[in-house]
Amino acid sequence: MVNCNNNYSGYKRKRALKQHSRLRKNHMILRLISVAAVIGLLWYCINGLNLKEVSPEPILSIGTDSPDISSADIKKDDTDDPLWSLILVNRWNVIPEDYHVDLTKLSNGQTVDTRIYPALQNMFDAARADGVNLVVVSGYRTAEKQQSLMDEKVAAYKAEGYSAYQAKTEAETWVAIPGTSEHQLGIAVDINADGVQSKGSEVYKWLKQNGYRFGFILRYPPDKTEITGVSNEPWHYRYVGIKAATEMNDQNLCLEEYLRDKN
Repeated sequence: MVNCNNNYSGYKRKRALKQHSRLRKNHMILRLISVAAVIGLLWYCINGLNLKEVSPEPILSIGTDSPDISSADIKKDDTDDPLWSLILVNRWNVIPEDYHVDLTKLSNGQTVDTRIYPALQNMFDAARADGVNLVVVSGYRTAEKQQSLMDEKVAAYKAEGYSAYQAKTEAETWVAIPGTSEHQLGIAVDINADGVQSKGSEVYKWLKQNGYRFGFILRYPPDKTEITGVSNEPWHYRYVGIKAATEMNDQNLCLEEYLRDKN
């Protein structure tokens, strides 16, 4: 005679053992998944920064949201190399024939020398943090573009009744002669307000007070026109490096004066 109670008890024990085994297996799987997730996170943290540094596509978004660029990034690019960051270009000093520029495209289509990109982005981030919204309205220019701007300015003065000579002379105080424009270097930018959240006067004031902290100087101040050869342009900022920009700001020097005193 079969003992049903014993058989049923054995069945319950076997079933309980199987459930226990299944639970242990599921628990081990969950632990393995957790370990894998932690390893993956550590790998991303370690290698993610390297991937960002070598990304072939520019991630600059000046004028909108921007990536976090530390002061270390600026110091890395702030070499104060006179071969590029302190090169003097004005109506008496033309751009060297062998000058080459590597460009980075901004979000609004303007371009700048790649070497000033980190400092420029950092400056825009700082301005936004202070509630000032900036826009690069003009960056790098080709010689053809510079000539076009000069021709337009001369034509405008002629339309006002100036003679050809007067129009050309007056235009050259506002527009650099092709070959003598800092915009052709790629390390100078015209910066203005976004026209919505900030006014031009707010932008110019902020730049005058803070630009040097990021390596940029007001290139053509109103009291230096006879030295620079260019009329006051509160929107035109030129990269010279943090060290040089700080010294120029503290001593109220334009680039011509600074380089003269260094020689």
